[in-house]
Amino acid sequence: MSVTPAPRGEPSPQRERGLAPAATLGPVQIRELADRLSIRPTKQWGQNFVIDANTVRRIVRLAGVGPLDDVLEVGPGLGSLTLPLLGAARSVTAVEIDPTLAAQLPLTVAAYAPERADSLYVLPADALALTQTPVPPTALVANLPYNVSVPVLLTLLARFETIERVLVMVQLEVAQRLAAGPGSKTYGVPSLKAAWYADVRLVGTVPRSVFWPVPNVDSGLVALTRRAPPPGADRGRTFACVDAAFAQRRKSLRAALSGWAGGPDRAQAALQEAGIDPRTRGEQLTIADFARLATGGQSLLRASAPTDVRPPAPQLPAEPD
Repeated sequence: MSVTPAPRGEPSPQRERGLAPAATLGPVQIRELADRLSIRPTKQWGQNFVIDANTVRRIVRLAGVGPLDDVLEVGPGLGSLTLPLLGAARSVTAVEIDPTLAAQLPLTVAAYAPERADSLYVLPADALALTQTPVPPTALVANLPYNVSVPVLLTLLARFETIERVLVMVQLEVAQRLAAGPGSKTYGVPSLKAAWYADVRLVGTVPRSVFWPVPNVDSGLVALTRRAPPPGADRGRTFACVDAAFAQRRKSLRAALSGWAGGPDRAQAALQEAGIDPRTRGEQLTIADFARLATGGQSLLRASAPTDVRPPAPQLPAEPD
């Protein structure tokens, strides 16, 4: 792991005025780096490198990153997004699972933006296993690996409560699901779990032509602004209720939540207690509705549990013949 001191405290006057346009990597530089490192993008790690400078500048602009931000970037690859992020933020912590790319990134920054090299942290790690960073991140900005984008996003939001804003590029279909509202066909578990942490918006689309290698899908840009979760609610119980409701998406909540509640009658009682029509489907509820349902349902389940439960009588040893 390469760890260098990140600047702390107030930004310099130069930073407040804004730096000159940050260095960027184009298709020629990306391919030269890849050839020199004998890198061949792999599907295993979801590697598709951004080769368009305008796209990465757009991501940084939409992220609203400023000189007081400490950015967490997942999957920096060859550094095409890292460089403009360093030009805008106070520091960047880059989490890269590929050891070759992780070792190269500080060298690339030293070559293209030497004045910002001491503001970079590189963690050669799996983002799903990440539990701490050298600097508490205030923003997550990343071209997320498509094969693990939702788990990575939700895991980092849960573990790093200092993250206030997020701008991630993901597969367009995933972006639409994350930003979907109740009642839409794309609304589901990712929409609800993301909404627990933040207000979620689809802020743009990205054509497949800006990547190397070119993927088979278009991409979307999703912005999240953290807000407080539903008051008095437990995340684990709420998420369990969400999972149960969408495991049988086409069924009414009375039927879909039967296993979660311990029977259809208990499910109906919990729904009525929360002010929800038992004939409703999960796709019609907000995260606040699920939180209220999970909280009230837990109280009902405790109240209906038997209170006089005695342990079974001990088994006596058999009499000898």
